[in-house]
Amino acid sequence: MEYADLSDFLRKRREALQPEDVGLPRGRRRRTPGLRREEVAALASMSADYYSRLEGGRGPQPSVEMLAAIARALRLTLEERDHLFLLAGHGTPPRVTRADHVDPGMLRILDRLQDTPAMLLNRHGETLAQTPAHVAFAGEQTNLDGFERSEIYRWFAHPEGRSLYAEPELGTHSRMLVSMLRTVATVDGPKSYAATLVQELRKVSPEFVAIWDAHEVVVAHSRTKRFRHPVVGDLELYCEVIDNRDQQQTLVVFTAEPGSESAVRLRLLSVLGSQAMSTDDRELIEER
Repeated sequence: MEYADLSDFLRKRREALQPEDVGLPRGRRRRTPGLRREEVAALASMSADYYSRLEGGRGPQPSVEMLAAIARALRLTLEERDHLFLLAGHGTPPRVTRADHVDPGMLRILDRLQDTPAMLLNRHGETLAQTPAHVAFAGEQTNLDGFERSEIYRWFAHPEGRSLYAEPELGTHSRMLVSMLRTVATVDGPKSYAATLVQELRKVSPEFVAIWDAHEVVVAHSRTKRFRHPVVGDLELYCEVIDNRDQQQTLVVFTAEPGSESAVRLRLLSVLGSQAMSTDDRELIEER
């Protein structure tokens, strides 16, 4: 582990980022060039003390999970991420289609959508990043392990967790998820992670088996989705999907018709994602 070089690299990459680059307010009394250490730590979901010791060349060797979180927080490119892993004494992660590295360009888009429910998915339905508004909308999805990381797996293995979706959406969404997984499994082959995911789902979900055996390749669906949120109530949202073909990742953004009831409720939901609601906000929800 190259402590001096690791410390220098982390500091230089931190100083190269501005608060606006990661969706943070600049504030009036910012003397530190770039981000503060505690801001990087918060973005990486780790303690400020741990990150400070690591950047200061005093910490223990970080795990690959910690390094991946730091790479996302510092908006590193793939080449920079590989360099970080080498400096920390790990081999470079394999650049396979299931990689968790998030393209900095996609993260910059997410940083500018803080008050809008949006998430970044990989090819297996695993959530790589969420806006605060999406966490308020659908719950935290980036801290799961194993097969549970995949929305496709959770949807069929734990159908009791589908309460966010209104009844008319359930059947179509089930078929769409299976169709997506079939496409990936066909491209990646029988020894792929996608194929393993299929086998696991066949063990735990008769519903999945029935839909899989129907062999649908393309499922027609509306971009308008209906949800039933436990706090703000019914929502009718437009689902915009943006594919990054190079990284094989998908950005999903939910918006409401301007001036609609759903737009009002979505605005209240964005408050949930950033701060505690005011008394007026709570009264407005109750009235609706």
